[in-house]
Amino acid sequence: MRLLAVMAILGLSFEAFAGSSYFQPLDVKSLHDFEVQREKKGEAPRFAVPHKVSIKPSWEKAKGGYVWTHQVTAPNAVSLNFGFSKFNLPEGAELNIYSADRSEFIRPFTSADNNAAKELWTPVIMSDDVIIEVSAPAEVVGQVEIELGQVGQGFRTFGQSTQKAGSCNIDVACTESRGWEQEVNSVGVISTGGSTFCTGFMVNNTNNDKTPFFMTANHCRINAGAAPSLVVYWNYQTSKCGGARDGKMTDFQTGSVLLATGTKSDFTLVRLNSQPRPEWNVNFAGWDATETGHDSPSTAIHHPNVDEKSISFDNDRAVLSSYSGQSSPGDGTHVRVIDWDKGTTEPGSSGSPLFNSSHRVVGQLHGGGAACGNDLSDYYGRLNTSWKGDGTKGGSLKDHLDPNKTGRMVTDTI
Repeated sequence: MRLLAVMAILGLSFEAFAGSSYFQPLDVKSLHDFEVQREKKGEAPRFAVPHKVSIKPSWEKAKGGYVWTHQVTAPNAVSLNFGFSKFNLPEGAELNIYSADRSEFIRPFTSADNNAAKELWTPVIMSDDVIIEVSAPAEVVGQVEIELGQVGQGFRTFGQSTQKAGSCNIDVACTESRGWEQEVNSVGVISTGGSTFCTGFMVNNTNNDKTPFFMTANHCRINAGAAPSLVVYWNYQTSKCGGARDGKMTDFQTGSVLLATGTKSDFTLVRLNSQPRPEWNVNFAGWDATETGHDSPSTAIHHPNVDEKSISFDNDRAVLSSYSGQSSPGDGTHVRVIDWDKGTTEPGSSGSPLFNSSHRVVGQLHGGGAACGNDLSDYYGRLNTSWKGDGTKGGSLKDHLDPNKTGRMVTDTI
């Protein structure tokens, strides 16, 4: 009986026919209840149920070449996303993904999206009935490598949570964020494995060369195998302070390579497969890896419950502690924000940067009890600990963020 109950929650009933796949509707209430328990344990929240599939192209002749189309239907899903376990397109071939009614679409994927992992993970498309279409000129169709390996069936949208983001959150469109515009532009919301979400941020390095280094939390589960599945959404924020939740998810990039990770300070560093596009105005956050960099008032920029981007402030000096510790300095692996004065953090904020008063990152969010209406603390994996390596086998930040071994411990946002 327990197995049947779990299958019902996950919506594991799946049927594949020639040219189409069908997924049974999910038990959304049971999933939301399940997610509440996961989030209480500090696990990265989920927005979709992943279904493993193995769907290969069946080509049909078309004008000028060949085309493969496959329809994916999941009634009442709030979104769908796709993981291609094989992806390598020759020049001239193109992958398009659009809703069956053609009201929603993702930008075309081409040979420019090829990568060393030969995988492709897409952003969400807000539809429950989607067409996957691959076209290729006749002379290169034999070179197309593509296989659909996973379908993510969404049960909540970005910004829709087991609990709505608290009313005390401050949109980055509000006046409180003045002077923090560059840091705001370094932060993005992420999905991994086509099912979980967190926050992360671009980081500068001592060469100031805009290598696409990106940081988040270790508990957001980006290991070497999952790194290609990372999708980063930039500029997901409201257009007006306190206004309609009108954030757009059109500025995205996909894929990464794991560089370093650690559990004690809960950090992960990846290199994105490509630079953010110039028109997205993404900045690279500066950081402070010194022993005392944390010792100042704090500012956090994050996506609470993967709602549009928010900013939070604590006017008191942050202190060192162990994770969830009440005494200072504890083991010194974390920076404790004792109580937010404006704003808060929530599930989905995990991996977001904590800035000191000099606008430099000193840690990324591990967890805590802070919420609107309480005086509980948040704990950030200390960048100084991650810089040196936290004693696990995952490496250190300094190996990558100071590639020429300059010994510099501080950079500014660029």
